[in-house]
Order: sequence, then C-alpha cells, then structure tokens
Amino acid sequence: MKIDAIKNGIVIDHITAGRGKDIDRLLGLDRLDCTVALIKNVGSKKMGRKDIIKIDAAIEIDLDVLGFIDPGVTVNVIRDEKTVEKKSIQLPERLTGVIKCKNPRCITSCEQELAHVFTLTDRDSRVYRCLYCESKADI
Repeated sequence: MKIDAIKNGIVIDHITAGRGKDIDRLLGLDRLDCTVALIKNVGSKKMGRKDIIKIDAAIEIDLDVLGFIDPGVTVNVIRDEKTVEKKSIQLPERLTGVIKCKNPRCITSCEQELAHVFTLTDRDSRVYRCLYCESKADI
C-alpha cells in the first residue's frame, strides 16, 4: 500500500500498534477540515508493528495528549515535503482537560466549569491521579 507524501503538515510516527485510534479520538482529528491518514499495523524493524498518523495541514497538536497515550511517539513537522523538526514525546507531569474523573463524588462531577486535572504519580507504571480526589485515571 502506498500513502502519498504530505507537502506541509505533521506525521505522528512510532505509535504503538492499536493506539492510533485513541490518538485520533483524543486529538479530535476527525473534526479537522484536511486530509488525515491513520495507517495501522505498519511493519517496523524497531517495534515489530506500529501505527502512523499523517495530517496534511500545519496545525498545533497537544503534545500532552500524545505523551499520555503513548510516550514513545515522535512528531515530525513537514514543510515543502521535508522534515524540518522532529520531536520526541515524554509523559507529561500534568494533564488538564484531556480525560475526565470517573469518581461520582469528585468535585469535578458537580462543579461543571472546574477543569479535570490529573498529575503523574508513578512514572514507571504510568499512573495518573485526579488532583482533587486522587482517583486513578483509566488509560
């Protein structure tokens, strides 16, 4: 299968196989008015299998979302069909407005305007907890 090169935009590479859909959903890529290609289960010498997302537009993306879902991804910025910048993504220390607290007793359940904030409490296990009630986030 051949996927055309993009002239100006972003390529999210080295996505763990199967996580591409999560990235697409949390970044809201389905709402973009440009071409977005989600390529699943691409062969990779380094990873075995991986997903790739190509966005044919120069947009800003939330790197914290990427780090939360799959901290090993790389983001390539493309201009005039050439990679001009390559970013490695890490686990973010804090997530705001990315996921919602599932605890029905959390203050974010009754205070609708209050942002859902999660902090990284265990880097090795990738555990995030709600800032207000300390409930563990579902990844």
